[in-house]
Amino acid sequence: MPPRTQRLLIGIDAGGTRTRAYCADATGRLIGTGSGGPGNALAVAPDDLVRHLGEAIAAAVPAELRSVPAAVAGGFAGGGPGRGRTVAMSGVARALAGLGIETTALEIYGDAEVAFASGPGAPSDGLVLIAGTGATAARISGRRGVHIVDGHGWLLGDDGSGFWLGREAVRTALWAVDGRGPGGLLVERVLELAAPGVGSLDLPSHDLVRLRDAIANWAYSRPPAALAGLSPLVVEAAADGDPVAAGLLDRAADELVDKLGVLGAKEGEPLVATGGLIAPGGPLADRLAERVERMGLRLTAVQDGGMGAVALAGLLTH
Repeated sequence: MPPRTQRLLIGIDAGGTRTRAYCADATGRLIGTGSGGPGNALAVAPDDLVRHLGEAIAAAVPAELRSVPAAVAGGFAGGGPGRGRTVAMSGVARALAGLGIETTALEIYGDAEVAFASGPGAPSDGLVLIAGTGATAARISGRRGVHIVDGHGWLLGDDGSGFWLGREAVRTALWAVDGRGPGGLLVERVLELAAPGVGSLDLPSHDLVRLRDAIANWAYSRPPAALAGLSPLVVEAAADGDPVAAGLLDRAADELVDKLGVLGAKEGEPLVATGGLIAPGGPLADRLAERVERMGLRLTAVQDGGMGAVALAGLLTH
């Protein structure tokens, strides 16, 4: 246990799906981890954000250590300069106060910045790519994002993300019902989910109209980001040999790599990749690795930005 005069390091990685918290001692040795609900600073109501942060931090920081002063670094989706940063800063401060944790330093970063810092040696300059519920890429200089591509959210961007894959799966099913595209395993599975017991392409024309409306009604009755939950259907259908699903995975990987091109990626540069789609073992990890190898980038995939946030918290104490 750290003595009372020693600081704790608390790192937070708050994304569109969940919030993760990491607690370490002053040397960076991990003590505990925790998770809570979504943490996008621009998409989650402030009181809900405080609750999700509190859940994650409470699980990460043992009760008997909460009297030890802490340096805290939080990386937030939607936490860039402006309103998002203000909301994130307030949310973290309120969550810490609710747990009785005193801070010696508190800094807010974007999710891309803590993700990049999770690379080997907590690097300060290079490229980062995030692809989970949403998708963004950034050039990092001096540990801050100086050029950010995408991350515009479900309505305006996030191309190549889990949301994008889920939306494209539904569009593929609608095109098949309209007669504009092929059927196949992916279409069948979307129909089973969206119109159980009703969905089939072998229906009379007037029933296909009803099926078309049922799919749209199903999709629009849910929060838009919920479409990201359909991305596993694409992955599973591709694994089972559906060429349409495999094509969507290829397109998603191409969309992600295009962002790196916009950033002016140079041969030999470090690239840190994270997010549910491209973290180690992620469904797009191999496709991404093949593409960035051709670009000559030095790829490191990490599970999340939590340990990068811890490393940044450590720098706040120097």
